[in-house]
Amino acid sequence: MTTLPTARDVRTTPEGLRWEPSERWVRGRKGDVTVVDSRHPVLVWEPGVPVPAYAFPRKEVREDLLRPAKNPPAGAHTGSQIFYDLHVDGELLENAAWTFPSADLSDHIAFEWFLRTGKGLDHWYEEEEEIFIHPRDPHKRVDAIRSSRHVQVAIDGTVVADSHRPVLLFETGLPTRYYIPREDVRLDLLEATDRSTGCPYKGTAEYWSWRGEADVPPNVVWSYPDPLPAVGPIKGLLAFYNEEVDITVDGERLERPVTHFTRTPAKPPHD
Repeated sequence: MTTLPTARDVRTTPEGLRWEPSERWVRGRKGDVTVVDSRHPVLVWEPGVPVPAYAFPRKEVREDLLRPAKNPPAGAHTGSQIFYDLHVDGELLENAAWTFPSADLSDHIAFEWFLRTGKGLDHWYEEEEEIFIHPRDPHKRVDAIRSSRHVQVAIDGTVVADSHRPVLLFETGLPTRYYIPREDVRLDLLEATDRSTGCPYKGTAEYWSWRGEADVPPNVVWSYPDPLPAVGPIKGLLAFYNEEVDITVDGERLERPVTHFTRTPAKPPHD
C-alpha cells in the first residue's frame, strides 16, 4: 500500500538536502519593507549545517526586489544554486537570497538572516512572534525544569556558585545547563561584559567573565534577563559553560563535555 507524505514528513533530495513543509505563517522584513509573507514555507537542512533555513514559494516573495547576483559566492550553499541581490529603499544587499538546486525546491527562494550572517533580512516573524538568528528546529526540544538538586560550580578550585534551587535546561544535542539564582552565585568574583547574543529558543543573553587569573575564557557565564515564554523559569538566573568550569551535582563531579563551545564561549551560544 502506498502512503502519501504528510505535512510533517521529512524528505531527502539527491543533493543531500532534507526538507519538510511548515504550517507557520512567516514574514521577513528589511527595515520597514516586507520582503517575504508566506503561509507555505518549507524548512531546509543543508548537509553539515546543524540548523535549518526557511525557503519560500516564489509567489510569496517580493521578486520585484530581487536581481540576479553580480558577484555570486562560490560554495556558499549546497549545489549549483542561483543567487540574488536584494534592492530595498535604495540599498543593495549582495547575495541576500538564493535557490536550492533540488527539483523539489526549484520554485522556492531562501534568504540570509542578518543576525546570523551579517547580511540579509533583519526582522523575522513566525505568526506574531519575532524570531532571531535562524528558524527554530521542530525536531529540537528545549525544556527548563525547576529542581532541588545540589549544584556547585567551581573555577580553579574556588566555589563560585552553590545552590539547591537550580533550573535545569535540557536542550537536544547539548549538555544539561544549570541555571542558578543570583543570590547563590559569587557575583563579586565575576565581571559584567558588554557582550550580548541572541538565541532563537531562549532570547537575548548578557555575559560575565571571571575576575581571577585562572585559565578560563571570557564570557564564561551568561543569563537571559527577559527570556522567551517557553523557557520562562531561567529568567535572570546565571549559567556557566560546563566545558570550562567544574560542576558538581548531588556530590558527583561531572565530566567536562566536549562540544563546539569548548574553549570558544566567545561564539554566540544557543544555550
